[in-house]
Parts: sequence; C-alpha cells; structure tokens
Amino acid sequence: MPALRPFALLAALILAVLAPTVHASAAVEPAFGAQRTERIAAELVPMTQWATPGSTVVVAVRQDIQPGWHTYWRNPGDSGGATTLDWILPAGVKADPILWPLPTRQRLLGLMNYGYSGEVFLPVPIQVPATARPGEILTLTAQALFLVCSDRMCVPEPLTLSLALPVREGTAPLSRPWGEAIRKTVETAPRPAGIKAHVTRDGQGLILTATGGPLASGTVGAAYVFPFEPGRIDHAAGQSGQLGPEGLTLRLAPGRETGDGALSGVLATDKGAWEITAEPGPPLDGATGKGPLAPPPEGEATKASASAPAGLGLLHVLGLALLGGLVLNLMPCVFPVLAMKAAALSAAAHDPARARRDGLAFLVGVLVSFLALAGILLALRAAGQAVGWGFQLQSPGVTATLALILLGVGLNLSGVFHVGAGLQGAGSGPLARLPGATGAFFTGVLAVVVAAPCTAPFMAAALGAALVLPWPLALAVFLALGLGLATPYVAISLSPGLLARLPRPGAWMETLKGVLAFPMYGAALWLTWVFSQQGGGQALAGLLAAGLLLAFAGWTYGRVQARRAEGRQAVAGVVTATVALLLTLMLAGAAAMAARERPAVIETAQAATSLPAQPWSAQAVAQATAAGRPVLVNLTADWCVTCKINERAALSSPRVAEAIRAANAVYLVGDWTRRDDAITRELQAHGRSGVPLYLVYRPGRAEPEILPQLLTEGVVIEALKGG
Repeated sequence: MPALRPFALLAALILAVLAPTVHASAAVEPAFGAQRTERIAAELVPMTQWATPGSTVVVAVRQDIQPGWHTYWRNPGDSGGATTLDWILPAGVKADPILWPLPTRQRLLGLMNYGYSGEVFLPVPIQVPATARPGEILTLTAQALFLVCSDRMCVPEPLTLSLALPVREGTAPLSRPWGEAIRKTVETAPRPAGIKAHVTRDGQGLILTATGGPLASGTVGAAYVFPFEPGRIDHAAGQSGQLGPEGLTLRLAPGRETGDGALSGVLATDKGAWEITAEPGPPLDGATGKGPLAPPPEGEATKASASAPAGLGLLHVLGLALLGGLVLNLMPCVFPVLAMKAAALSAAAHDPARARRDGLAFLVGVLVSFLALAGILLALRAAGQAVGWGFQLQSPGVTATLALILLGVGLNLSGVFHVGAGLQGAGSGPLARLPGATGAFFTGVLAVVVAAPCTAPFMAAALGAALVLPWPLALAVFLALGLGLATPYVAISLSPGLLARLPRPGAWMETLKGVLAFPMYGAALWLTWVFSQQGGGQALAGLLAAGLLLAFAGWTYGRVQARRAEGRQAVAGVVTATVALLLTLMLAGAAAMAARERPAVIETAQAATSLPAQPWSAQAVAQATAAGRPVLVNLTADWCVTCKINERAALSSPRVAEAIRAANAVYLVGDWTRRDDAITRELQAHGRSGVPLYLVYRPGRAEPEILPQLLTEGVVIEALKGG
C-alpha cells in the first residue's frame, strides 16, 4: 500500500537506480468507444460534431463511475490521486490542460478527499492547426490513468481512449448525446473572475478574505475553498466564515505545508465557483459584518460513510494488520528467525529481568524495521516508482548481504566464533549465553527483513490500504503489522510463569545452539539460490567466494578468541581475520554489481512446476480469454518461500495438470524476482502489494477470481472447473 530503513542492510537499495518508464507513443493502438472495467467506464467524446481548421475544439473524458466508487480532482485531498492524461496527437494538434469541474467533498475515516462520482466530464480544449484539411480525420488518443476508490480500497485503472474527429468547414453544431452536457460543464468550470483575495496567518490559523467581482453584491450564503496544492490547509477541518458588503472572510486550518506564500484554489459558493489567488496581506475591507456563512453541502461519498462510526474502517484495517503480523510467525520465511528467538528464550528462561529486556529490545527492533521499510516503500511510491512489499529482495545487493549475514549467524551458533560475551570459564561461557539487548534488537531487525517477502493471509488488504492512506495512517498500519509479528515472543518474555516451565540453561544449550545453526545455513543457501536467479553464474561464483572468505574470517576470529582466553597475543590472527572480512565485502560488492548489470531474464516455462507455462502479460490474458480459454495466472518470485511451497504442493500436482488440460486453460507466470513495473501495477490493481497472487480468468467475465495465498490442489482444481 509503501519508507523505512534497516540502515546497513538497505543502504544498497537507497542508492539503486530506478529507471523511469518510457512511453512509446507509436505503439499505442487506438481504442475507440467506451473502455470498461468493473469499476469505471470511460470514453473520449466531442462537444461539437466536427473541428474546423485553426480552431479550438473541446473534447471530454466522460467517466461513468460505478456506485460506491469515485475518482479524484486535481488536488485529491488527504489521499488518492488525480486523473492523468497522456496525449498522443497528430502533428500540429495540441491539448490544453483539463478544465476541472467543481469536485464534491468526500469524507472518509476522518479524512477529506475531493473527487467525483457517477457521471462526470473532464473537458480538454484541443487546438487544431490551420493546416488541417477539411475531409481528414484527426485521431486523438489519451492514455488515461484513473485512481478509482471506494471506502475500502483503491484500484489504478489505466485505459487508452481514442476519438476519430472529422475536420470540416463551417460552424459545428453540438454533438449528440453528450455535447450539451460538455457545454454546461465548460461554462460552469471555475475560472478567474476579478476577485481580489488576501491570506493572513494569525495565532489560530489562516484568514482568507476575498472581495470584488461576483462577490461585490454581498449576497453569498455559503462558501468553501478547494486549494490547488495538497497540504496547504487541513482539508478535513471545517471552514467558518463571515459575509461582508463587498465580499467574504473564511477561517482555514493550516495544513502540513506551512508556507507563507500565495494560496491558490477554487472559491465555491452557492452563487458560483471561481478561481482565486490569495496573496499574503492584511484582511481586505468590506469582507465582514453581514453575518455568518454556511459551508456548502458535502458530496454523496460523505453521506454514504456517515452512517458508520468515525474511524471504524481504519480500526478494521489495523485489526487485519495485527492479525496478519501474528500469522506471519507461521510463514516459512520466518522459520530461521524463529530458531534464533527460541534460543534467546531458552537462554533467558530463568532470568526474568533479562527476558523482559530482550523481549522489549526485540519489539523495538521489529517496530523500527517496519517503520524503516514502510518509509522507504512509501517514499518510493510518492516519487512515482512502482514497488511493492518485499521490494528489498528484488535488489541483488540486499539478497547477497542477507545471505552472508545468515551465514555469519549460523557460524556463531555453531561455535566457530562467539559474539556477545568473553570467555568466562566452564559452565558460564559464551556457549551458555546469547547476545543481550543489542542482539535481541538486531534479531528483530533480521526477522522483519527476512519475513517481509512473505505476504501472510490478512496482510494483503492491510498493506493495500496502507499504500493509499496518508503517510501517518499508513505508518500506523505498518506498526500494527510489526506488533503482531513481535507479540508472541514479547508475551512469553513478559510471562514469568511460562518462562519458569523452560529448562534451566546448562550444557544442553550448546547442543541446542548447534542444532539451531542449521536453519540459518538453510536460509543462507536459499538466499544464495535467489541471488543466482537474479545474477547468473558469474555473480554466484563471486558470492560463493565471499561466503568462503567469511567462514575463514569467522574461524580465524574464533582462534583469536581462544588464544586470548589463554592469555596469549593474537595480532596476526586479528590482521588475518580483518583482511579476510574486507575481501569478503569487496567480493560481495563485486558480485552484486555483476548481478545488477546482468539483463533480466524472463523464465517462460515452468516456474518450479511441471505445468507448461507462458510469460504473463495483460495482452496474453486478453488473447486467451478472447479465444474462449480460461487463464490461471501465477504472480510469483524466487525469493517468496510461500510461492515456492505453493508451487511444489499444489501447482506441481498431476491432478492440477489434468484439470488445466481438461479446461483447455492457459497457465501464465509473472516473475517478480527482479523489479517488474507491469507486475507491480497488476498487484496494485487487485489490492495487493506483494506476491503470491493467483488469478483465474474466465471468458466473458471482466474480473478474475482471486485464489487464496496458501494453495491446495483442490482449490486450484475447483477454480478451473468453475470456468
């Protein structure tokens, strides 16, 4: 739905080069007539029946929005995103900016958005060159992106709209059936009207005074300001006002952008709406003294949500996030970290003070890491990048770093070297201890970074909501996820009765730690395999060499610790271990660079299953359904352990293969191992922010069936039979 920086682990991500999307206008196929999705229908329609050479003709994007959904004005308010148009026009033809009609106010979860519902026209003046020849046809194409939202979710809807507009001589009559509606929209669209306005800051907020023009009659009864720039005022706060003989005064609550410059926007009243620019200055004379103003009525979206208690939707999202974090403890990604948590609990079982300290440190590590990851994710989204949850493992540098960290943790648990304590004698040495609060904190960090690629049940809706909510509320959702992940460990660490049931530390701890090292080695091997898929053989060789040097550095450091425990110097060992560690970092960096420079390879076939597969694309789905064939879509990634388990347990089943053949279905695989903006947009379109996502499309139906994130062969077979 999003920020966040587990500092050393994600530094490579912050420095990553994120390539912008390049639009190839020549490749766009004209799409005439209305284009439809489940939530919106849109088309380009003209105000007049033809265009004349050298004139300006108005065309409009007509939106027919389904009940319960809405799109957004140029300033969406506290959340959402404005409709955008990317024009592809004949030579010499130019498109002006949208003439935005007045929006309605849409209150939701304590937020205030500005947008449209039902049928709405967005007029655009089109300049036709004088060189246009009567009798020719101008093909106007707009790549439109609508963010269509309900009170529960938002879905980006990209549509390509085209219009064939003839060129003729003479005055063109209004087109049918939409010409009159477009004309009224153009005539009533807010424009400048000679209104003078000042904005003044005082101790209580902003005072906007406006006089002259259509306000000079002093007959306005209600008024409201829609600012052009987000953040200049508190959109959700009320706007109280006074009427004067020459104008009006409105008191506005300042927003998060506390600039003292001019405030531009639309002044909407019961007598009309006009664009104004309020310059900084003292209140204008004649703007008060005739009684209070009333705010205009809010839009239908406000009324629809008014029946629910304030904040209920947000509490629902937070509850899903908390539950998703709890379930995340059961996901395969977290198993290696569970081993570290189990060892820490056993070590501190009969030391309640230490257990409390470690539990709280682990909680802080988890919450800080979730905030860091959320911050980076939300910042990249705000910058226009198409990234989703688990994005950090799309970076070969992060994958390599995690693989080496887990290898080092495993070596530590195996007793190759010791971290967190000096040798203290038999029975109380490092084998009977794990690192203290610092170790618990970084265990929490590691848990989040490794667990993030798993999108547990209940997390999908919460993450999808977080990525469209304002950033303070989005961070609250991520904190709820972290709290859910950390709750079991913290609850046990704060429960002396439960801790007392665990055996006392002793020699058995050495055996336990040795056993728990192997999940670390397994996780390191898995990440190494993921790295090989991202970077190829040459990069893999570099990472393996780095792992060998890291093991040598750890063994050498362990020898240094042993010599120091005997009272002997070990300068040569320290130098050797340091050099080996530096070489490890150099080799790992070189391997990550080699992986980044390797062209992305789309694996077309099996996606770790025995099913014949083709690469996923929206065009492949459309072609298959147009041919009357159902489609099974698997959006996956090599670093997604849940995906791989599903592919082994369900999608590799001979019964599933037979069901696909019987249904004459097409199996499409989208590989998100490395960044793919098209897959990211597809995830967003279905309210998801990470993989896995399984979809079944059926001919004649616009929307697919979304399968559970934990698959069984029965679920897949029944979904295919349903077609």
